[in-house]
Amino acid sequence: MSLLVKERSFYSKLLSIAVPTALQGLVTFGVNVTDTVMVGSLGEYSIAGVALANQFSFLFIITSLGISAGMGVLTAQFWGKGDREAVCAGLSITLKISFVFSTLFIVLSAFFPSSIMRIYTTDLNVIAEGAAYLRWLSANFLFLGFTIMAAFILRTAGIVKLTLFTNCISLVLNILFNWMFIFGNLGAPRMGVAGAALATSICRFVEILVIAVFLFKIEKKICFRPRMLLWWDKDIFRNYVKNGAPVLISDVLLSVGINMTSVVLGRMGAEVMSAASIANTVNQLTMVFLMGVGNAAGIITGNTVGAGKYKEAKEYGKTFLLLTIVTCIFSVCIILMVKGLIFRPFQIGGNPVKIFNVAEETEMFAGQIINTLAAISLFSTMSFVLTKGILRSGGDTKFLMVADILFLWLVSVPLGFLTGLYLQWPPYVVFFFLRSDEVIKSIWCLFRFNSGKWIKNVAVRSGESGTSL
Repeated sequence: MSLLVKERSFYSKLLSIAVPTALQGLVTFGVNVTDTVMVGSLGEYSIAGVALANQFSFLFIITSLGISAGMGVLTAQFWGKGDREAVCAGLSITLKISFVFSTLFIVLSAFFPSSIMRIYTTDLNVIAEGAAYLRWLSANFLFLGFTIMAAFILRTAGIVKLTLFTNCISLVLNILFNWMFIFGNLGAPRMGVAGAALATSICRFVEILVIAVFLFKIEKKICFRPRMLLWWDKDIFRNYVKNGAPVLISDVLLSVGINMTSVVLGRMGAEVMSAASIANTVNQLTMVFLMGVGNAAGIITGNTVGAGKYKEAKEYGKTFLLLTIVTCIFSVCIILMVKGLIFRPFQIGGNPVKIFNVAEETEMFAGQIINTLAAISLFSTMSFVLTKGILRSGGDTKFLMVADILFLWLVSVPLGFLTGLYLQWPPYVVFFFLRSDEVIKSIWCLFRFNSGKWIKNVAVRSGESGTSL
């Protein structure tokens, strides 16, 4: 069996999904770089405070993705079957769950921001900066939840350009509002890190308006309308609990585990946390291209399995894995190139200026962590495409729940706490152990892929029965 699919239609569909998704990731990267650079000019405490506060936001984002991905497993296969009504019902259920979940995070971040920050660090300066950021970010969770979940479900039906459009708007507005509120320009108050949070919340509000107008007034593919917000399909919800709940459990425990890595790094000092924040921003360049391949893998696999084309699904999977390796090599080259530029001063008006206003020790730590990320990138990219793309959309959600949780909580988190907080090993070594689960998980999931047991048609209505290969 050839490693590369020879169907021209496959590559046309792949590009139609991967290119807009990659461009969306590039724009998101631009937004994050803008935030990091502008906040970075305020100093290490501000960088560390915002980075740790964003770990709480990251917990929300990953859980929201888990909620929507659990439903996305079903809607991708329903769309492959041509069941548009089921896709709309799935979107309606997801948006209701989003509202409840977002409300919880709004309350926590608005009223208990300092308590949240104390989970991550004991540094009072970092706590103060992070708490100010979280308090002003609280309204953002309602807008962000709706945006994430609506965009994810629409993407399973092949609607991928909407998120790119909204992110382009966000990039422009984020730069403008950051400049205004962080530094007090155009008559706005100088708010520091709180201004960055306010700018983010405004941008998210604009995003939700754009998506709502598109969804209710313009979109003609699935034809979701306001009255459908009241729908509650019991059969689809039961199916979601059975096959989607493992995705949610997996992503929640995965995001909590990743937050534990921030707890370790945050308690190693502001310099280490700032370095990790800078390194992760650079590493997002890898994710730009990987998101394109991963999302295309998930959507095409789900649609193909839903249509009952199991042999083709496995053939497509092999091609996606080969593309992942090529993408990884390309991304690592870019990361190492960028690493050599980000700490090099450049001239403005004859004066040397650095992108990040941090100490030499922080620069050294960041460079070492970037090298670590590059070293394990093949394993992390393979893990991402297999777990979040091919196997998940193939319906193998219970196996992936075990894969995501087992190695993170039995290997990475304990080793991270041991090497970072007790043995006090160098930050880059600690960082490697905190990501070691990706190495193990990628190999384990590769064996699962080769077995073919991951192909399960789970998008069934009442009276139907699911099938598997």
